[in-house]
Amino acid sequence: MLIGDRTVFFIAVSPVYETLPVGGPEQGPYLNACASVGTVLPPTLLMQKMLAVENRMERIRAEKWGPRNIDLDLLLYEEIVMCTPLLKLPHPRLHERDFVLVPLAHLIPEKVIPGIGRTVQSLLTEKKPTKS
Repeated sequence: MLIGDRTVFFIAVSPVYETLPVGGPEQGPYLNACASVGTVLPPTLLMQKMLAVENRMERIRAEKWGPRNIDLDLLLYEEIVMCTPLLKLPHPRLHERDFVLVPLAHLIPEKVIPGIGRTVQSLLTEKKPTKS
């Protein structure tokens, strides 16, 4: 499946998981999934495209970790480790969150997370409970 101008295409999508929110105000459960995509875009342009999708869907950023109708995160991009005002790769909290690790493990369980040096599955299996 192609997205918009054909610079991004889906390779695989995990099942959808319903999870309780982490942090923020009291709110209902979230639906979480991960997708593997192919693209010719560099990471920052891909992130800008993802933010444009959020804007088209009228994402409101009123409160950190507050209720939202959509939240697109770029978790990984090949082996790139980077930190800019727009984008941090890998996503800085992906290794701490079951709601990320569970769907990601469905797609790439043996992927070693750059900068962390552990596989997605090992992080999920050996993860200690943490608070956000």
